[in-house]
Amino acid sequence: MSYLKFDKNLLINLDQSLQKEMLRTNQAGAYHCTSLVGCNTRKQHGLLVIPIKEMGNRPHVMLSTLDETVIQHGAPFNLGIHRYQGGVYSPNGHKYAREFDCESVPRMTYRVGGVILTKEKIFISRENRILIRYTLVEAHSPTTLRFKPFLAFRESNSLCIANDAINRNIEPCNNGVASKLYDGFPTLYMQFSHKPTWVNDPNWYNGIEYVKDLERGVPYCEDLWVPGYFEVPIHKGESIIFSAGISEINPRNLKKMYTAEIDSRTPRTSFFNCLKNSAKQFYIKDGDDMYVISGFPWGTILARNTFMALPGLTLAIDHRDDYESIMRTASRDLLNYLHTGSTETRINGIDLPDIPLWAMWAVQQYAKNIGMERARELYTDFVAETINCIINGAHPNLKVMPDTGLVTTNGVETPVSWMNSNHNGRPIIPRSGYLVEFNALWYNALMFAVALTEGNEAMTLQRQAWLDLAEKMKPCFVDMFLNDSGYLFDYVDGNYASPEVRPNMAVAIGLDYSPLDRRQRKKVLDVVTRELLTPKGLRTLSPKSYGYRPFYLGSPEEREQALHQGPARPWLMGFYAEAYLKIFGLSGVSYIDRMLIGFEDEMSEGCIASLSQLYDGNPPFRGRGAVSHATNVAEVLRTVRLIKRFNN
Repeated sequence: MSYLKFDKNLLINLDQSLQKEMLRTNQAGAYHCTSLVGCNTRKQHGLLVIPIKEMGNRPHVMLSTLDETVIQHGAPFNLGIHRYQGGVYSPNGHKYAREFDCESVPRMTYRVGGVILTKEKIFISRENRILIRYTLVEAHSPTTLRFKPFLAFRESNSLCIANDAINRNIEPCNNGVASKLYDGFPTLYMQFSHKPTWVNDPNWYNGIEYVKDLERGVPYCEDLWVPGYFEVPIHKGESIIFSAGISEINPRNLKKMYTAEIDSRTPRTSFFNCLKNSAKQFYIKDGDDMYVISGFPWGTILARNTFMALPGLTLAIDHRDDYESIMRTASRDLLNYLHTGSTETRINGIDLPDIPLWAMWAVQQYAKNIGMERARELYTDFVAETINCIINGAHPNLKVMPDTGLVTTNGVETPVSWMNSNHNGRPIIPRSGYLVEFNALWYNALMFAVALTEGNEAMTLQRQAWLDLAEKMKPCFVDMFLNDSGYLFDYVDGNYASPEVRPNMAVAIGLDYSPLDRRQRKKVLDVVTRELLTPKGLRTLSPKSYGYRPFYLGSPEEREQALHQGPARPWLMGFYAEAYLKIFGLSGVSYIDRMLIGFEDEMSEGCIASLSQLYDGNPPFRGRGAVSHATNVAEVLRTVRLIKRFNN
């Protein structure tokens, strides 16, 4: 039995099936995302969504969906489904759905009377092309398939309104047609492995609603252009492949291309394999450069998420080459910023003050997984340059205080940490001054740099200076952050020490080098376990706090206010697990293993085979935000790998 399989009873129940989404990407920034039954519930959903370089590499929905109709004896049975104004669903193709299986590729099985039809979708790696294979498993009379493309040609966060500016011309191409609705967009080629008949039947389909956007209190209604439809006869046992891409292809190559892509896939037959597939979906290759996208369907390439997620997305699944490629790109752009102040890079937020600190942590994970010798060979210069840039004040918003060795930052006007929710550009949580995870990461970076350069005679003086600085800051960290209740202040700004119980202290106790001793870390861990731990990661704020808002619901402003005031984040589980195992050793393995069950349950919820951006802080801990999030997938994978290492 497949690890991810959904039957008729769930599929025909829209209350259940519309809550489940599926995602496929091509490792070049393009994606396909929709609900399990193919009804788009977000404006970012689409059959082919691609980044357009000339438009800032922002994702654009080219082909929103493709409605299929089975025709027998002149009678049409439409397998599509859309939600229109007033909550009306039409057509109701989900009633023909019998099974959805997602082991190797997403495969939907439909039954219409005596007809059994399967539909399988696959993205071509690093090419803006999606293939759909239709196979007629059973039929007792001549059958024709009709395909109706719904075109959008718009940025993924906007909506299309019926207009007269569109280019209505349809150009023939090999076994298909080509369309380009607006100037500046690439041409969309829609082709088949079998020669179809094209029927011009241009119409706007008005008032299509996206229910998830309606729930989120953002614009949710649009019009889509349908220029006509294809018809292709199909025989029992026969397969037809549809291609949608921005370049024309030889239809004879479609079968070979489809087979080659399937052979390269890792079957989703386990929790680990699901996360492994999800991890690879965040890779983006752009020429010689390689990046990590923060999430789908509205993520971007972010510096913090890149370094935080990099070890889990690559090393935890034995993709060392991908780690080195992504780090090569990210470290180059980070050093360029530190030396020149330039933010001219595809990586957003390279100028944030904690980016160098997370970069050092990411290199440290490489050394732990691959070996210190290889890390010395590749990253000694990068680590040394970065550490010295911080010490010498190269970063305008990360200052080393000479009397304590601690680092300080200004986060009063704009958010500077991962807790970056804001209202009118100003931080909702004004974390400023001495931030607990910044300083824990800084101490860890210094000590790692000392270990990395051990035996390097040319760096003896630098190494000793780093060690002296770390030794100076260690007692200062304890004096500043450790309070009488046994946990760590979240930040200290002037005379104010934030007493709120937040998960940033978990980073401080989960690092390899911590300023705290074992007894102190144990006390902090107890508080984190008691007040922040959930089956979906750590809460962003203790329920005992006055401002606790566990549910990420309501208008955009209400959700922004709640973002870091209670909802749980799975990525924090990586640091919690490391802290727990450092304190309890082998006896803590079974406990952490049990905690992973909460994440395995998510493989069949939300975006199947992935993890959402955040989860409500209270039961039933429903997934919210982006449907697939890089740091969450990465750190849960790293935790799984950590458990395996202990068991071995």
